[in-house]
Amino acid sequence: MTALWRLIENDHQTKPFQPPIPRRDARKFIKTNSSSTISAHDMGISEEEWERLQKALEWPSPDQEITELSVSTSPVHSKFSIVRLNQNYSVGEKILLTITARDHKNKLKRYGGDFFKVKLFNSKLKASVYGEVVDHRNGTYSASLLLPWEGQAQVSVRLEHSSEVVQILKKYRESSFTRSHYNGHFEGPGPNKARISEVVQCNLKWGGNGSWIKGNCCCEYKDIKTGTVWHCERPKKLSCDKLVYHSRGGLENPLDAFEKQIFTKKLTNVGINGDTQIINVLPNTKNNDRTERCRPGLTTPVPAGFYLNDVWKSFVCKTQQFNSTQTGNCLKNKIVYLMGDSTTRQWFESLERKVPGIKRMDLHTPPKGGPLMAVELTNNIIVHWGPHGVPLRFTKMLITDLHYISNDIDEIAGGPHAVIVFTLFAHLVFHPLTFYVHEVAKIRQSVVSLLSRAPDTLIIIKSGNTAGQKDIFQSDWYAMQLNTVMQEMFRHIDGVIYFDVWQMTSCHYLRENIHPGAVIVANEIDMLLSYVCPA
Repeated sequence: MTALWRLIENDHQTKPFQPPIPRRDARKFIKTNSSSTISAHDMGISEEEWERLQKALEWPSPDQEITELSVSTSPVHSKFSIVRLNQNYSVGEKILLTITARDHKNKLKRYGGDFFKVKLFNSKLKASVYGEVVDHRNGTYSASLLLPWEGQAQVSVRLEHSSEVVQILKKYRESSFTRSHYNGHFEGPGPNKARISEVVQCNLKWGGNGSWIKGNCCCEYKDIKTGTVWHCERPKKLSCDKLVYHSRGGLENPLDAFEKQIFTKKLTNVGINGDTQIINVLPNTKNNDRTERCRPGLTTPVPAGFYLNDVWKSFVCKTQQFNSTQTGNCLKNKIVYLMGDSTTRQWFESLERKVPGIKRMDLHTPPKGGPLMAVELTNNIIVHWGPHGVPLRFTKMLITDLHYISNDIDEIAGGPHAVIVFTLFAHLVFHPLTFYVHEVAKIRQSVVSLLSRAPDTLIIIKSGNTAGQKDIFQSDWYAMQLNTVMQEMFRHIDGVIYFDVWQMTSCHYLRENIHPGAVIVANEIDMLLSYVCPA
């Protein structure tokens, strides 16, 4: 990473950083609350693609600024009902739900934008399936739920965020307000050759004015290949080239008093009342299993699968359950590259437990921060994991160990022995959507180049999953929007597999957590292996 960073510094002089004047050309610009302008060109995409992304990301909002809690959506007064509920159904049939949003005065809402989550479940069978919600933009919503298992089922509907809260989430996503802070640790020789250290604040620089400007700014670090610029407060004693470590800083809440009131936990991620009758599902004698072997190029339906007895049954392709021996045989002569964040580190740790005889190498790196590597010599298996580049909310680690995913992919030769998995979501929810598009565009460019030189490389995108926190910092609405960007930008790239783990975590009975439970991760690993060794 050191070779790829270019230090931008005024030699011998400390001057306040002067942001560049935004270009005034024919390109269209996206205005943000920080008064900076971002063009589609800045993001690395065409204007036509940005317009398509905006359509895919469109989310209804209140038709006016909300200043009273009473007019926001109430989880107490909102209701759901099953349309024309029958006494019995057959496996494979669907039920239709209607959701009616009401405010705290029990009045019907006249606009959409509420963030509901819907699932069908059976606790005894450890069975569940995800349902997609359709917003009719008038305070009513509908959801179609597949009945994929024999037995009984019930419906669950939760109001995660009211439309008024989503409006707040939108506001601060593109705001100049810095919700996430980071630390830069500088080390070097001081007086009398004694080694000294300084810790300063750092953050992403994005847009004409940047997203973070303070103090006697600034040391700037530009990644030569991605163009991403990271900047830190200038240390008082050490020079800018003495940046050694990176760590997460504090979180800063931008909400005012009214916004905190409307964002209260009592109104967040709350189940709403409705038809709780038991749904009876009878067996279907017809064999409707039309799933094919797992391979790139398959579409991801909704639902993408379902749980039964805690096992994920995919509708995308024929998945298998792999025991320890089968896992070792499947990964024989493979190099697995896991990139991203702690959710792909969970995959690394799961493979460590599952592959017989695999041993972690001592790379003298933090066990949670990485990078990590494990090898199994008998079957010639190598598994790597590494975190993506800044911005990243990890504990203190070497800045040289943080690599942008696109740069790492550029360094891989590829081939039939290579399996690449990457994810990019959890640490990007604190920053503008336009920056996320820029990062995905760079990754896409690297993936296309890799598949051009080595088309038999297996490349898997792991989507973002739901998280336990439902706040201004780590809302699932943010993650869902990032998933939409990733899926849309890779939709027409042949040879890439998209894992929709969002559905797998959204409908499971375990409490939602940024780090999914072991049973969920085990199912994700079986999905991975089903693509490496398709039936």
